[in-house]
Amino acid sequence: MPSSVMSMSNAVAEHPAPVAVSAVGLRKSYGDKTVLDGVDLRIPAGSVFALLGPNGAGKTTAVKILSTLIAADGGQAQVAGHDLDHDPQAVRAAIGVTGQFSAVDGLITGEENMLLMADLHHLSKREGRRVAAELLERFDLTAAAKKPASTYSGGMKRRLDIAMTLVGGPRIIFLDEPTTGLDPRSRHTMWGIIRELVADGVTVFLTTQYLEEADQLADRIAVLNNGRIAAEGTPGELKRLVPGGHVRLRFADPAAYRSAAAALAEAARDDEALTLQLPSDGSQRELRAILDWLDSTGVEADELTVHTPDLDDVFFALTGSQQPQPQPQPQPQRPHPTGRSDRPGPFDQPKETVR
Repeated sequence: MPSSVMSMSNAVAEHPAPVAVSAVGLRKSYGDKTVLDGVDLRIPAGSVFALLGPNGAGKTTAVKILSTLIAADGGQAQVAGHDLDHDPQAVRAAIGVTGQFSAVDGLITGEENMLLMADLHHLSKREGRRVAAELLERFDLTAAAKKPASTYSGGMKRRLDIAMTLVGGPRIIFLDEPTTGLDPRSRHTMWGIIRELVADGVTVFLTTQYLEEADQLADRIAVLNNGRIAAEGTPGELKRLVPGGHVRLRFADPAAYRSAAAALAEAARDDEALTLQLPSDGSQRELRAILDWLDSTGVEADELTVHTPDLDDVFFALTGSQQPQPQPQPQPQRPHPTGRSDRPGPFDQPKETVR
């Protein structure tokens, strides 16, 4: 390993990032149903952490415990350096929470919602108005500030909800499915807001049902399944857990397609779309081998696309969900053009959508 890399690694080890949220052995049950069964978390300050999982996996329960809304049945946790059991008031002073359901009061204006939060945080009248005005401007709500919140669109209500959460200047924010039900434009606006918060040093604990959202925003992701963390890592690390990449060749000329299909009998065929799919890890070596093979045989593909496993694949693999996929016709095995001798596995089925 180069000395520069070693010195950087040592520096990181000697000066790890401060921890914003940590949990060891977190447990919670409701009657006979165990929701959290020994969950461990370690979230560095100033990062976005995403918790994924199927409906009912316990994501919201984890948020409620870490934000002191409910008590755990077992385990230990610290938030902003404060123990949940021994100093919950200090935890509350350091965090902000935006739940699945909006806390906005639709009977009063957006500005009045903000000033109400300022009163709850014991800000002076002057300071409260200053903070409210700044946040309304930051979230592009100044023009609607005097209007009843009931007249706001879904995206505006969600922005107001987060603006209210920021009145107390929290350094850690829990966002429980903040973009559920929003249109794509509003969702992208919310992503921009989250990125701005992190750029200001805020730590964001995010739960979401949108895998693309976690992929776009999160520094680290944990997948919660059956009450336990099934896997945790960066988006790239999680994607490398799942095999099943492939190269998709599309042909405009039916004759070229038939020639390639005859030579690549192990490829999954789509005779209507004139496409073939070959198992591949997406490496430069494999792509070069496929291109060299096409050149040597005189077969010309009109389009070549590479599919590497994404968070959808990770989610389905780790949670045991079934993803419907077209079944290829059985074909006799022939050597792979790259020299590999892959046997079809559970993730080698073709996908209709190539990302």
